[in-house]
Amino acid sequence: MTALTPAEVRNAVDLLAARSMVRLVTEIDDNGAIPPRRLANTLPDLSSHQQRSASEAARAHGLIRTAPGTGLELTDSGAELADLYDALARWARHHAYPAPVCEFSSRVRHVLDLLAPSLAAQDAEGRPWPSAALLPSTEADLARPRALLIEWLAGNPQVTRVPDPEPVA
Repeated sequence: MTALTPAEVRNAVDLLAARSMVRLVTEIDDNGAIPPRRLANTLPDLSSHQQRSASEAARAHGLIRTAPGTGLELTDSGAELADLYDALARWARHHAYPAPVCEFSSRVRHVLDLLAPSLAAQDAEGRPWPSAALLPSTEADLARPRALLIEWLAGNPQVTRVPDPEPVA
């Protein structure tokens, strides 16, 4: 994977760490496809705007698709993202990060935020990431979650693309 710009990292982290995205992907992963017109009942803790935005973004980035007769389901990339979310949350639980008791989506978001600076520092030769020195010793074993994230991003470069600015009329 080539080095990511800070804007590409921010774009990816903003998308992947959004509570509504984490909820949508993990709900489908845990319980299967969401039938048509059942999104609101399936994710009642999200506003209709959040549900719509998450499903549109997930579809646009190839994470979910609408399957005839079943509804919203994960693509292969979406299923791999669900596995990544599980790995990040597992690391966070092990380290009680950001707190001993915390919502799953918050754990995922905090670990992604912790990893973000190291992604922009990654170069094509895989040289060490300078932010490692800034991590407390209990978080120094972020190498595995970081490697999983880099692998997922390398296979899904569409999530790092910075949208083109809207043309001025």
